[in-house]
Amino acid sequence: MVSKETPGRAFGVDIGGTGIKGAVVDTTDGSLVTERKRIATPHPATPEAVAEVVATLVSDAGWTGEIGATFPAVIKHGIARSAANVAPAWVGNDVDKTFSAAVGSGSEVVVLNDADAAGLAEARFGAAKDVPGVVLMLTFGTGIGSALLMNGVLVPNTELGHLELDGHDAERRAAASVRDEHGMSYRKWAQRVNHYMQHVERLFTPDLFVVGGGVSKASEKWVPLLELNTKVVPAQLLNEAGIVGAAMAAVEALGE
Repeated sequence: MVSKETPGRAFGVDIGGTGIKGAVVDTTDGSLVTERKRIATPHPATPEAVAEVVATLVSDAGWTGEIGATFPAVIKHGIARSAANVAPAWVGNDVDKTFSAAVGSGSEVVVLNDADAAGLAEARFGAAKDVPGVVLMLTFGTGIGSALLMNGVLVPNTELGHLELDGHDAERRAAASVRDEHGMSYRKWAQRVNHYMQHVERLFTPDLFVVGGGVSKASEKWVPLLELNTKVVPAQLLNEAGIVGAAMAAVEALGE
């Protein structure tokens, strides 16, 4: 059993559309202390069904202590305020309380937006570590997630994937899923990504862009094609970013 008695550790859960992953994290260096376990996301992904999976991951790890979890929605004071890519039943749900009740044992679960968690992890241990000024992380997947950081401090729930771009929701034009759906080459898709990121650049004038999501593994195929004034680097933590960021958020929120 790995518990809160061990300093500098927390349990992180990353909730995605196809899988829910969890592990104990050493929050002093961002490493996973236990093997990452994955359970398929239930369908329908109701609050009760997802909470049960979160409880199972925590129980199987024998964890007692701080727990953080990502969620693909706007999370304000623990409550889901949007449902762009999740079931409408989540809107208005107090996700913090739903997960905390499912886990039990007096453990408190801190929930934050999934892209925000990834951005927090990259700022602490990855591509944005020690970068001063404005950093924007953009995650390209089913949609486009965003995380805005100022001198390493997270400004939550930016949702820049939903900016209007040429009369469309931006993620419907430039998400990685759009490339897959239409069989687009990286070059053609990069043109759309570039158009979107130029728009974001004009609005925020960041000091650094960090690009994440599964497509970042092939960053050499499209990042060099971007024409921006801002430096663009691929995320470093990849599939572990959500888990690490969630654990970090729990430690910071609960004041370990």
